[in-house]
Amino acid sequence: MNQTLALIALVVRDYDEAIDFYVNTLGFILVEDSYQPEQDKRWVVVKPAGDGSTSLLLARASTAHQQDYIGDQAGGRVFLFLRTDDFWRDHKTLVARGVEFIRDPKEASYGTVAVFKDLYGNLWDLVQFTDGRA
Repeated sequence: MNQTLALIALVVRDYDEAIDFYVNTLGFILVEDSYQPEQDKRWVVVKPAGDGSTSLLLARASTAHQQDYIGDQAGGRVFLFLRTDDFWRDHKTLVARGVEFIRDPKEASYGTVAVFKDLYGNLWDLVQFTDGRA
């Protein structure tokens, strides 16, 4: 059996503001942005630059219930982990682009990590693993 995690749906308020943040602030690649007329929505996929295959599906909230979870998809816990091959390069770039880090960088047994917020408040780890984990 060969399985991979392909997409993670991230509930967003607006497609274009989310694309702007993920592409222009975080440096992700816009993989697809296509209109789905049968559902009157867009299929918007972004992914981090590099060799990884996991992507985010930016899913605009379409109900009041979904809107309640924008920015809090994990109940205040770190939700997503952005792995890097050069922590300090990427940390410096993100700070210069206005990304809000809510936990300062620290050295841990597994590598270097800091926590930042996306444009909606979801928490992310920026992490460079040094212990060999994938």
